[in-house]
Amino acid sequence: MDRKKELKQQYKETSVEPGIFQIKNTINDKIFVGSTKNLKTLNGIKFMLDTNGYTPNKELQKEWNQYGKDAFMIDILEKLKKNDDPYFNDKEALMALEEKWLEKLQPYGERGYNQK
Repeated sequence: MDRKKELKQQYKETSVEPGIFQIKNTINDKIFVGSTKNLKTLNGIKFMLDTNGYTPNKELQKEWNQYGKDAFMIDILEKLKKNDDPYFNDKEALMALEEKWLEKLQPYGERGYNQK
């Protein structure tokens, strides 16, 4: 098998893990809570913040630039559990899980970067 086909097959076999994450500013303890269909994209989010390109949250980007990447921690809060039910909706379940964490952590105003 040629290399391109090998890589395609490897990509198809890579498991996707949806979940909830937080980005925490260790200087002022503000947090951002977010969700992703694939937790492996957290490296991409970190790259966007490093290159001043994280447009979904201007305040987080501003403080990332101000304090530097070493002032932030990125943690996975919870992974979405696999469900074989044919009527299970990953997108809705992920939104509900994110809502649970937003309710629990209240990352708004002085406490965080999320908008109500």
